[in-house]
Amino acid sequence: MIEITSEKALTETFLQQKAHFANNTYPSYQDRLSDLTKLKAILIDNQQAFIDAMSQDFGHRSADDTKLGDILSTVMGINYAIKKLKGWMKPEKKHIGILFQPAKGEVIFQPKGVVGIIAPWNYPVFLAFGPLTTALAAGNTAMIKMSEYTPNTNILLAELVANNFPHKKVAIVCGEADMAAAFSSIAFDHLFFTGSTGVGKLVMKAAAENLVPVTLELGGKSPTIIDDDIDIKTAVSRLILGKTLNSGQTCVAPDYLFCPENKVAELTQAFKDAYQTMYPNTQDNVDCTCIINDAQKARIDSLLTDAKAKGANIIPLIPDSSNGSSRKMPLTILTNVTDDMSVMQQEIFGPLMPIIGYKKIDETIAYINSKPRPLALYICSFNKAFQQKILLNTHAGGVCINDAAFHVINDDLPFGGIGASGMGQYHGSEGFKTFSHSKAVLSRGRISLGSLLFPPFGKKIHQLVYKLFIR
Repeated sequence: MIEITSEKALTETFLQQKAHFANNTYPSYQDRLSDLTKLKAILIDNQQAFIDAMSQDFGHRSADDTKLGDILSTVMGINYAIKKLKGWMKPEKKHIGILFQPAKGEVIFQPKGVVGIIAPWNYPVFLAFGPLTTALAAGNTAMIKMSEYTPNTNILLAELVANNFPHKKVAIVCGEADMAAAFSSIAFDHLFFTGSTGVGKLVMKAAAENLVPVTLELGGKSPTIIDDDIDIKTAVSRLILGKTLNSGQTCVAPDYLFCPENKVAELTQAFKDAYQTMYPNTQDNVDCTCIINDAQKARIDSLLTDAKAKGANIIPLIPDSSNGSSRKMPLTILTNVTDDMSVMQQEIFGPLMPIIGYKKIDETIAYINSKPRPLALYICSFNKAFQQKILLNTHAGGVCINDAAFHVINDDLPFGGIGASGMGQYHGSEGFKTFSHSKAVLSRGRISLGSLLFPPFGKKIHQLVYKLFIR
């Protein structure tokens, strides 16, 4: 295994990949299919190793959080890419106007070259291999910078990737924040980043120095709106897994929730009933994932402390018997929240759920629109008019109606943010196009009437063309 843990090794690997791509500028369908098949085999053949490594990194991570959030979701994406790859690679025919006939037009999807991928810690495999899937499908080479928070997963990934791919095609990069800064300064042909909005700004600034195109998958506060017409227990059943998966450490987890004012107490009780069925306890429960590290736990605790000091009601859905000694946290409801609380200003990224009572949906829409545009928005309602009112009057990277978070692993839905929650999309065909250059090709044969338009201008053909096309 070749470890990339220094800036020198980083530069050498990049140059090796540039040279390799220069001699393989358009990999065949069979080559790409082989790459995707190997990527899939890495996941399927090493499931337990991934479960163990991620559990070590988190302090404890539910095996099913890893199976669902990292392994199954990634394999599904690879399977879809394999199924659709031949069609994605076909040139796309385009219309050519009569003025330019006889000719044909098409778009060729050409690999961009060396792709840099910066993966976060919360779903380290899905958010490394997910973009890698479409980068390889598009015919690129790739370098992946893993988070320093997941060292055991990083070592495993580096070993498995090195055993299945030449270093000049796919390489795993480890290291601390200084390596991440060096990585984002490389003149990649495309740079893909998943992480916080603040770090995303730094990545984009570094990429701009080399005019590197970027895809930024960021985060933000993803709101949920519950309509007055839906049964509260039904609404909770559609939301709760999206909030509790990975202990809320998910970029598209519902961040805060709007509920009809007269149903806040009923909603709180419904969450408590559902949560206690799923997690009778947290401390001795293998299904409950830890907060990734002490710093993140302290951050979440500080949100609670600040909210309580400013008048919020704090309602743990089961008693927390850890006395602060564990990084396992129960889902906690917060009511009577206000905008001056940190929990309503920062992305929570943990098992806290503020609930805001509302009287009029227009006020709720106005509140959401007054904030930075979120990565996701969730609607709980069976009323089509209510759904459309929110869909057409708010912005978000993606939306689920009567569900939460699972649009992310739907094979053919594009995923990406808008505004402060990101730019660009991937997954499915959109991912293939993100990592491809859509090269326009206008092709003429032996016959060309273009010379009729040559100077000197003012001939009758020029006058006729102008009259025909300027209407």
